[in-house]
Amino acid sequence: MIYLRGENLGRRFGERVLFENLDLSIAKGERVAFIAKNGSGKTSLLNILTGREEPDGGGSVMIDKNITWTYLEQEPHFNENDTVLDAIFNTNHPKFKTVAEFELLTEKMELDPENTEIHEAMQKVMEDMELYQAWDLDNKVHTILTKLNLHHHLEQFCKSLSGGQRKRLALARVLIQEPDFVIMDEPTNHLDLQMIEWLEAWLQSLDLTMLLVTHDRYFLDKICNEIIELDMGKIYSYKGNYAYFLEKKEMRETYEQKEADTARKLAKKELEWMRRQPKARTTKSKSRIDAYYDLKEKASFKRDDSVVEIQMQMQRMGTKILEVHQLQKSYGDLKICTDFTHLFVPGERIGIIGQNGVGKSTFLNMLLGLEKQDGGSIVKGDTVRFGYYNQQGIQLSEDKRVIEVITDIAEYLEIGKGVKLSATMLLKQFLFDAKKQYNYVSSLSGGEKRRLYLLTILMGKPNFLVLDEPTNDLDIDTLNVLEDFLENYEGCMLIVTHDRYFMDNLVDSLFVFEGNGNIRSFNGNYQEYLNELDEEKTKDSKSKETPKLAATKTIEVEVQPIKKKLSYKEQRELEQLTDEIEILHQQKTILEKKLASGSSNHEDVIQWSADFEEVKSKLDEKELRWLELSEM
Repeated sequence: MIYLRGENLGRRFGERVLFENLDLSIAKGERVAFIAKNGSGKTSLLNILTGREEPDGGGSVMIDKNITWTYLEQEPHFNENDTVLDAIFNTNHPKFKTVAEFELLTEKMELDPENTEIHEAMQKVMEDMELYQAWDLDNKVHTILTKLNLHHHLEQFCKSLSGGQRKRLALARVLIQEPDFVIMDEPTNHLDLQMIEWLEAWLQSLDLTMLLVTHDRYFLDKICNEIIELDMGKIYSYKGNYAYFLEKKEMRETYEQKEADTARKLAKKELEWMRRQPKARTTKSKSRIDAYYDLKEKASFKRDDSVVEIQMQMQRMGTKILEVHQLQKSYGDLKICTDFTHLFVPGERIGIIGQNGVGKSTFLNMLLGLEKQDGGSIVKGDTVRFGYYNQQGIQLSEDKRVIEVITDIAEYLEIGKGVKLSATMLLKQFLFDAKKQYNYVSSLSGGEKRRLYLLTILMGKPNFLVLDEPTNDLDIDTLNVLEDFLENYEGCMLIVTHDRYFMDNLVDSLFVFEGNGNIRSFNGNYQEYLNELDEEKTKDSKSKETPKLAATKTIEVEVQPIKKKLSYKEQRELEQLTDEIEILHQQKTILEKKLASGSSNHEDVIQWSADFEEVKSKLDEKELRWLELSEM
């Protein structure tokens, strides 16, 4: 069954053609990743598919009327005067309204447990929950709101939400609705690593058809079973993972180049024949003339193989870099760090991880001298020159031209050995051609603005890069080149990113924000950190096993356990755990069967084995929690 079909789709801006005569279809059960370079028309195509824009040239889009579908935008829009709860449950359905009221009263009861009016209201709502059989829906809603850190913001107005909160709110609304088909534009933006890993598991458990735009290569591999690429105005499809896509893409481009070379040789011969022909044409010669023009079009094919070439010279760095001694910072009850000490050494590459809201950006701002610490000291070496790439990105007037952004900093830049590059040449290296250099900043895509912002940072020739979510809005091609540059970068680096692939490739150690002001130093990348956590969980679960009774006589005294009444949240958690444990058992059984049957594809077996260990670890953890709550 076809859920979405687009035919003869086109989009042009003046003389510039982004794409034309495109055909695209998504069938039930397909999970398709959509890849394209920044500025190639990705957002335009999404807007056409979702009905926000009309295609040029009379194309059409059809979405099956018998299904439910939704679009998760990169920058979601809400009624600014709605509360978070209103935005999620924008419906008159009594079941959803009852769940919304139950969640709100649960939060109020936790804040004011002695309030009799709240208790009376809760009693009435619980009767309605029984009436509408809404407990399963509430378990789902509560899990989603908790995992996306929205459960304590239910009465907050949308107009007061940050960009990250708005994206998580929009994501929560999509997951709660559970449509048949969803189009998602960068769903992992503004999520911390734990949220992304939870979202992966949640989406994998759903029978959901999906068209997904993402730069997160780990997420893409785990969620999608097909990749489509918009390249030079055409759509190409690849049935497989990201590694398969790269292999087949290279083969396609090589074939296209050979075909174009052959066509050019033939076109040269045909051109000579065309010049020799008399004005009066026979039917046969007219047919050959038509074939010549088709050949000429093939011969004119020229692939845009330009990539971002980052060649920058950094300032010399001395032996003293950055010394942090007993750093302290808090906002009221929120502790950012307590007695944190670290001496940076040359070439150090550190990733920073932790849940949203624990103070990672505040920590960076203190190191950069942009924010004052409460206690301790930060001593910067005389030769250190920071380059700070922050989440907010480029802050420029929208009516400024691209080249003016660069010439405001410098007309020329030295890149080493006496070589100077003009502003025009620098922009060309960053894929801003002569025409685009005179475009206004307002006309750039989000990824192009990020690329321009990166250039402004590197023009300062920093020897200590501080990158706060540098991967947002960058296409995968640009990310690969940025990774290559950073791998060869000789200065120090601090990186905050939710892109696990990016982090695993670049960092040697981590600062782990564990909450309550505690920052743990870990020697290794993110995957190695996860492996250590799994080992610690395995040890903890073994240590909690009932020890064998000693072979000595003991006086047995019966101790009655103290029963503790579960809170409403704990009751819901216990019910939810039952469902989650059942799902995990099913996933475990499926993976056991796959491993038992084997596969000719070695990568499949490796992935199944990794998934099995992950499911087994989660199952152990949830069963222990279930036992703990049951004993209460």
